Amino acid sequence: MTEIRIETARLILRPPTLEDFPRWSEFQADVETTRFIGGAKTPAESWRILATVVGAWTLTGESFFSVLEKTTGRWVGRIGPWRPHGWPGPEVGWSLHPDATGQGYALEAAVASLDYAFDVLGWDEVIHTIEPENTASIRLAERLGSRHRGPGQLPPPFAQMPVHLWGQTRADWAANRRALAG
Repeated sequence: MTEIRIETARLILRPPTLEDFPRWSEFQADVETTRFIGGAKTPAESWRILATVVGAWTLTGESFFSVLEKTTGRWVGRIGPWRPHGWPGPEVGWSLHPDATGQGYALEAAVASLDYAFDVLGWDEVIHTIEPENTASIRLAERLGSRHRGPGQLPPPFAQMPVHLWGQTRADWAANRRALAG
């Protein structure tokens, strides 16, 4: 899967590698950053999560991308197409390292990930599972043109997390993508 590489104006998106682990672990250890994605994790837990994401790429050909700054190569987050077993739909999700927020990286990488989900993976729709208090993710979903679809249910061990589903179809994205570019 390492041959997959997407470049945007400022970012490189590619499947994760073990070299991403130090910053991945820092991101997963941050209490505020992980508040809406299952809470802070130890390095051992972060390693298993990274291994799960890499394994999903191998098993299914889709999972979170590692997002790197083009100019520095610094790992800034994980964003991409994600469809674990029992999930309420094919998702493009996002999470950034705390020192990478507020720079427009999430929007830039999410746009590239939505393009990939629709154009390469051939998905007909995309969802985002967002906790109702996660206003930053709600704002990003709205900027992408996704609409609130109501409460959703995640599979165990996340079944107790209150999430709402946001999403759009391939046709919606075609229109929303033009609006973002214009």
